[in-house]
Amino acid sequence: MDEHGINPIKELKLVSTYKKLFKRINPDIVLIYTIKPNVYAAFVRASMKIPYIANITGLGIAVEDSRGIKQKLMLALYKHGLRKAKKVFFQNETNLDFMLRRGIIKSDYELIPGSGVNLERYKCLDHPHGDTVDFTFIGRLLRQKGIDLYLETARIIRQRHPETRFHICGSGEKEYTDLLAKLNDEGQVVYHGRIDDIAGMHAVSCCTIHPTYYPEGMSNVLLESCACGRPVITTDRAGCREAVEVGVNGYLVKERDIDDLIEKVETFLALGWDEQRNMGLAGRAKVEKEFDRNIVINKYIEAIEN
Repeated sequence: MDEHGINPIKELKLVSTYKKLFKRINPDIVLIYTIKPNVYAAFVRASMKIPYIANITGLGIAVEDSRGIKQKLMLALYKHGLRKAKKVFFQNETNLDFMLRRGIIKSDYELIPGSGVNLERYKCLDHPHGDTVDFTFIGRLLRQKGIDLYLETARIIRQRHPETRFHICGSGEKEYTDLLAKLNDEGQVVYHGRIDDIAGMHAVSCCTIHPTYYPEGMSNVLLESCACGRPVITTDRAGCREAVEVGVNGYLVKERDIDDLIEKVETFLALGWDEQRNMGLAGRAKVEKEFDRNIVINKYIEAIEN
């Protein structure tokens, strides 16, 4: 699957691949999520009379950041693809309201807390107590994930606070990987590349910075950070703000506002160790109450049984 591709031949091949899989597997029910499966696979399932449950994990760039004919086309595809879904799950209220206002959803729907977080895998960690204050960026290296904002923040904050360190975990476009390798060699950031042990990274990190403006349903980066007892600084937008109680377990930043981001990092640095730790513990309590993955699993089991 070409995530952002629009080549008609490749897209038809993807639909054909889905159809072959369903014929071979002959499933009782299919669970779909992300944009292309929600649209294309639903076509196949509807034609083959296979029941399906959809999950809107963000509206995507083509819908949220587009206007005119491109957005209308995508919404028409969504409406057709989801028309026979037995259930449609949404991960934030903004996405739900958007689709309802445009008459896209006709079937049963429900709001769930994103994908939830595995509280056994992501355990609450002791807050770091060392000579440095470490921040972490976790995500794909895309402009819309806020990597440029993070790098500029790191440059300015390190000039003012040389005791800080800025970690980056993720892979992506070559222009960024080359740049980060250079900045790592110069000691400006600590670039880890793609890592599998996210919890291990949180063990050395004091705070997660997630300045994304990418249209997503609910940020797993934020939920996992909170589960590990880490304060978060993130964008005031759908899919991010839900994980934050301002001043309690983190801070919200105006979208694409570098000055506001730097101000919030400065605010965090002004806190004492106990205050930082307490913010992390408040984040853990929040995800235990609102974002436990078992909540999501039980919603799916209930929908399947129905």
